[in-house]
Amino acid sequence: MAEKTVVGRARQAKQEGKSPSTQAGEFIREEIEHIREGKHGARSAQQAIAIGLSKARRAGVKLRPPRRGQASRRVRAQAARDLRKGRSRRRPSQRRSRAISRVLRREGRKSASRQALARQARRSARRRGRSARHRAALRAVRTKGTRGLRLAARKAARTRQRRRKV
Repeated sequence: MAEKTVVGRARQAKQEGKSPSTQAGEFIREEIEHIREGKHGARSAQQAIAIGLSKARRAGVKLRPPRRGQASRRVRAQAARDLRKGRSRRRPSQRRSRAISRVLRREGRKSASRQALARQARRSARRRGRSARHRAALRAVRTKGTRGLRLAARKAARTRQRRRKV
């Protein structure tokens, strides 16, 4: 079950007219926090994200399942099931919930590290293609502000310098 504050933030995002993926982001953030504070682990950053998306759908976020060709049949079926569960209001089975928690507790905590999440983000961006990455970068520039742009320019200059040395 997702915490009330997270559900509240997602609901607020919906009222502000933000996309379902933005609303789901709150649940993913919660999941990553749980892993970082040691509540449980995950096998990979991708699994942590998947758990967050599942919780979002079950909490009523209208996030469509991935289309054919984007994910395996099993993943698509699970996403559709989560969406249906989000419409009905039945309490989760206590035994099953406890069993899942026990299994997740045995998994590692490195999956929520900055490096693991950055690796996951780069991998998924690469899958989306060059123009999508370019659009995302332009969008990021618009929200950075003057100071952020200056820092990013310095960082880029440092990176270029390091690449020349090698």
